[in-house]
Amino acid sequence: MAVNSTPERPLPVGEVSRLIGGWIDRLGAVWVEGQITQLSRRPGAGVVFLTLRDPSHDISVSVTCYRQVFDAVADVVGEGARVVVHAKPEWYAPRGQLSLRAAAIKPVGVGELLARLEQLKKALAREGLFAPERKKPLPFLPQLIGLVCGRASAAERDVLENARHRWPAVRFEVRNVPVQGVHAVPQVVQAVKELDAIDDVDVIVVARGGGSVEDLLPFSDEQLVRAVAACRTPVVSAIGHEPDSPLLDLVADLRASTPTDAAKKVVPDVGEEYERVRQLRDRARRCVAAFVDREERGLAHALTRPSIQDPHRMIDERAEQVTALLERGRRSLRHHLDRADSELTHTHARVVALSPAATLKRGYAVLQRADGHAVRDPGEVEAGETLRARVSEGDFSVRVDA
Repeated sequence: MAVNSTPERPLPVGEVSRLIGGWIDRLGAVWVEGQITQLSRRPGAGVVFLTLRDPSHDISVSVTCYRQVFDAVADVVGEGARVVVHAKPEWYAPRGQLSLRAAAIKPVGVGELLARLEQLKKALAREGLFAPERKKPLPFLPQLIGLVCGRASAAERDVLENARHRWPAVRFEVRNVPVQGVHAVPQVVQAVKELDAIDDVDVIVVARGGGSVEDLLPFSDEQLVRAVAACRTPVVSAIGHEPDSPLLDLVADLRASTPTDAAKKVVPDVGEEYERVRQLRDRARRCVAAFVDREERGLAHALTRPSIQDPHRMIDERAEQVTALLERGRRSLRHHLDRADSELTHTHARVVALSPAATLKRGYAVLQRADGHAVRDPGEVEAGETLRARVSEGDFSVRVDA
């Protein structure tokens, strides 16, 4: 419930502190998970002080508990350990401080961590953050590589030395951050975002050496996974050794088994590239030489052909063929003309022999009536009818006698 106050009737600090304490008392006991960042066990003191921090956010809260509560887990719990605390929020009115009074502390086991990571892995996979089609290809020869790693760590040394050994001209933009502990996640996320914002950075490598499951937990944090998924620059994960598989490996565009392996996958080897160029150059030279040699052989073979050595030979051969065909055509035409002439002569003789003129030359005559019809039967004419007699040399008139 809101408290009524005005500039004329303000609330005293003590009253405000008392009201806050009343509201906090209503919360009751809760189970809280976090990572122990500070632990104070003073000899002879009956109370243990510790600070519980959320690894994914920059938030901490003070926790107090009786010595016997902490002694129950003192052998397995220390700074950096993840614990679950059953505590009641308390408000210390004189100083205005919030703390938790722990009644029970329970360490988070590896099995529980792995189970939670598996649940987170399935949830992020359903969102498509690990889908292969989201992976971005790495550039063949990056000019500037962003490196996120621990300060003066073996991972940093492995990446830098191996990369420069493979390609001496490669440049690095290094961000040294904590790679384990409560400050690891926010600083790694910040470093990745800074490098992603630099236009000249071609690829980002996140590297860390091996460690326990608890040591590698920051690289399975949801906040870091989402930050890497949102990067426009390709990201390479080089966390731990071959068996280690934090969630960062799944969301990164390329997973390297070790920091050394990351250097080999990100930067090409200058010696290998020189050798590859030499092999390609030799191969090209052999291909060109073989092509020229093949074309020279083909040209030499073409020059040995008769048509090339004596270009007019084909024309002469064709001329002879044309002459022979022309002569053959003439003979054939002459033969056809002679045969036609003979046939015409024979036919003409037959026509002449069978013509009425030939018959008339033999002494015959043809009688024609006035209408020009030939007389074939005596009954066709009448007495006294004038007929026309046609003989070989002419014609004359005759009269029919009864």
